[in-house]
Amino acid sequence: MSAGHWPAPSIRHALPKRGMTSTEPTTDSATADAARRPPPGGVTRRAAFISLLVVAVTAPVIFYSEVVWFRPSAYFRGGELPAATPPAPWPLLVVWLLAALSIIPAFRRLRLTRTELLTVYSVVLVVAPLSGVYLIFYLLSQIPSYYYLGRSQPLWEPTFLKLIPRWWGPSSFDAVESYFVGPSSVPWAEWALPLAAWSSFIICLYLANACFLVLLQKQWIQHERLTFPLAQIPLQAVGETSGGDGFARLPTNRVFWAGLIVAAAIGFLSELSQRMPSVPRMPMQITLIANQPVGPVAALGQVELWLFPWLISLAYMVPKDLLFTVWLLWLVRIGLSALTIAYGGEPMPADQWWSYDGFPAPFSQATGAVVGLAIWALWIARRHLARGLRIAFSRRVGGDQDEPLTYRWALIGLVACTAWMVAFLVLSGCRPMIGLAYIALLLGVYLAYARLQAEAPFDPFFWWFNDIAAVVVGMRNLLPAEVLTIYTLNWAGGSLPTKVFSSCTLNTLTSFKIADATGASPRRLTYLLFGAFVIALGLGMVLTLTASYHYGYLTTAAGKGETWTAWAVRDAGSMTFYDITSKADRNIGGVMYMAAGAALFVFFGLMRLRFLWWPFHPVGYLLANSLPQRVGVFPFFIAWIVKVLVTRYGGLRLYRATIPLAVGLIMGDVLNSSLWNLIGLITKGQF
Repeated sequence: MSAGHWPAPSIRHALPKRGMTSTEPTTDSATADAARRPPPGGVTRRAAFISLLVVAVTAPVIFYSEVVWFRPSAYFRGGELPAATPPAPWPLLVVWLLAALSIIPAFRRLRLTRTELLTVYSVVLVVAPLSGVYLIFYLLSQIPSYYYLGRSQPLWEPTFLKLIPRWWGPSSFDAVESYFVGPSSVPWAEWALPLAAWSSFIICLYLANACFLVLLQKQWIQHERLTFPLAQIPLQAVGETSGGDGFARLPTNRVFWAGLIVAAAIGFLSELSQRMPSVPRMPMQITLIANQPVGPVAALGQVELWLFPWLISLAYMVPKDLLFTVWLLWLVRIGLSALTIAYGGEPMPADQWWSYDGFPAPFSQATGAVVGLAIWALWIARRHLARGLRIAFSRRVGGDQDEPLTYRWALIGLVACTAWMVAFLVLSGCRPMIGLAYIALLLGVYLAYARLQAEAPFDPFFWWFNDIAAVVVGMRNLLPAEVLTIYTLNWAGGSLPTKVFSSCTLNTLTSFKIADATGASPRRLTYLLFGAFVIALGLGMVLTLTASYHYGYLTTAAGKGETWTAWAVRDAGSMTFYDITSKADRNIGGVMYMAAGAALFVFFGLMRLRFLWWPFHPVGYLLANSLPQRVGVFPFFIAWIVKVLVTRYGGLRLYRATIPLAVGLIMGDVLNSSLWNLIGLITKGQF
């Protein structure tokens, strides 16, 4: 089965069925390396020790560079390429530095094998988002913000402030005021119970999703052989010595280094030009058509040519039919928006069509497609899951020795953690069925996000969970405490996959893929990931509270800027108050568009599965309705054109030869981003 293609429902037959054969190249090196794969291992004691040491060192570095002294980037759109966003710069910087140390004679005895080094990378990859701007800092800042902002809103007290459980966070004047304005010492006594409560929920959320992925990862990695583009970056960026000892080294491929140098130089000059305008730079964003305020042409929005090397290279590593589907259906999306404007709709760009039920309602379609992706992923894995359940309930031992966890313990962990999360929501004021529905939706959406990252690791936009609740259920049908809980959990149920807690579970799946490709022990790696996650969670909470009470939330770069977290913390209280008091009913039109999105996704999947001539990838339909225009057209189109030419005139051999160039371009951008993050850390955001 070619990488990135949807398999037949049965995985018991070796021969592909009609509609399954493809010549799509794959970057998966597992087959080619099978004969020389080292025996399972790699998660040694020193690898575990170095992993935890790196986590302890990088946690404050990430926190202070992203939260306290962050400076917006001119090179990356919106100024953000944090630890969570693909490709993640901090883990790649760590693995690069550790590989470079092996060149220094004094560190030769301490050098790691390639498998050990990629184990360190996997651990840092999973836990790095916890210390960034989107997770712990967001959660711990939102609870006090209700009380802090509520002082100027007298109507909040009788509506929802009195509904906040006391064990969610401190409510005293001094604890709340000091958190936002500082400087003060941390009132640990008031934070002890909230930290314990939220830690239990976060750990259970991670464990439940990790256990879910344990049940599915072999289906995606070995049976369907998905592409996993993000896993290919560290696999290509870390080489192995030629003496057969397996020690890690920097790659020697000249094409890789050429790409790295070019991308790093372009990115460096762009960042330097922002700080020193006299420095020339190559324009990476070229406006082709300005916004048109009237007429059907307004659907185009501002047409920009994006030439970022990392974005085009990442697109180059996904299947051709997926790229083709994205840019073609994006044109369809613009055409439908223009048609709506021509028949009396409000003139606006296609990627700003925020209405739940205003035709063509792209984001409602995309949200429904996410649900369809989760259903489809479970359906095509049904035989694998059935086998796993038989093994889990069998008295006989065996059949899952090479899994990250035994199927029995994975199932127990999934059920137990889900039960506690539902209980947590019930204790917060939710009805049991609402709590169960929320957690089930959360696990299903995270599953879809993981599948999406395994095929096309971009950051599309979907509706927030509070939007889904408003459309499907209606806020008038929810208790005020349930509305409050849904908004408070937006750090887990927000839209962009890598800007919510799902980033940790997505990276766990990538780590399983890396372990499979390198021969690392998946079970030892899983234990190490669990331990490192708990440690990083504790470090993140300590860093957030000590920094916020020392500097004051409002003086940090993340708190006073226009970051995702600043917006969410600032507006969560007012949105909660509005939805509690508005008593809006469910949106039937929005429900229909979501259902249509799910149905169309399944239709695209079935057609792709059964007919060889079908040109559209179901994930491409999802991305076409959720990516902004600047990401959804030109980078995918450029990557598609280049990939078509390469495979047509050079075949699979030439395509594989160009993958190091693509990875080098990505690494150059990532290392440049990390360099400027470190410069911002050293200069405290002044340069």
